[in-house]
Amino acid sequence: MTSTRYFIARFAQAFGYFRRSQRMGDAASEMHLLREAEAQLGAEIWEKVEGIEALSVEYWNLRKLIKERDDVRARLAACQKRLDQAHEERTNLLNSPPVIQQELLDERTALLTEIENLSLNREQIVTAAREVRRAYVGLKMKLEVLTKESAGSAHNQEDIAKVKTRLTELKNRFAGLKLDRIRIGEEIETGDAKVDLVDEKIKGQQQHRQVEASSAFQVISEGNKEISILRAESGVLDTRMRQLYAEIGRYISRHANQDLACAAAAASHSGLVDVMRALRRSIALNHLLAGTA
Repeated sequence: MTSTRYFIARFAQAFGYFRRSQRMGDAASEMHLLREAEAQLGAEIWEKVEGIEALSVEYWNLRKLIKERDDVRARLAACQKRLDQAHEERTNLLNSPPVIQQELLDERTALLTEIENLSLNREQIVTAAREVRRAYVGLKMKLEVLTKESAGSAHNQEDIAKVKTRLTELKNRFAGLKLDRIRIGEEIETGDAKVDLVDEKIKGQQQHRQVEASSAFQVISEGNKEISILRAESGVLDTRMRQLYAEIGRYISRHANQDLACAAAAASHSGLVDVMRALRRSIALNHLLAGTA
């Protein structure tokens, strides 16, 4: 508010036009702008007030707080880096199968393929043995019939001898197939045991990865807590620094016209100092109009 507007408002009040709430609202808004300007001015010129005795406490406190804030920010950056690495490690562990496990999976697939082929061979042997047994049973019946019909016939004796020879061949064939079936069965059992062993290794690796992922998650949890604490510390430091900036800006702007050291510190921001002086005057005039001065 300018002096002209103040006198106009005073003239209006003389005729009963009293706007107290508006004046108080205007004063509050201007006070907020003034506080922002004080903090801004102090933040930009605080390094120039070292020689001003009245501001020595604020200056050296700022030096201390800035060092503490830089330390907190460095710790925060280091913690954030560890947290990012932990997130990346956990993601890789959960989404990327390790090379060793892939080798075990390939080995397991090869073993299962081999067992499947052995099972097919065993089925073929069982089928062949069934056919041999069927032929054996048929020839056995034929031998019984020929023996009953032989009655000393030389021709029948020759047929009987051939049947007996064939029966012996089938019997030996069946015995060989039985041994092959037993051998293949043992090979299948050995293959199953190898598959079980590989499964145990895969399970062990998966458990190890889960433990590693759990460790990474713990690092993430602890990192998040540490970051929250550091951010809170940084926030407290920033708030305290802003208060000191505002105190410096308030003192410099109030004494820039009377103190040469203050004038020198604020020389590069004289326009802002003029605005702050005008705001203080406007606030005072609004309080006068509101009847609170």
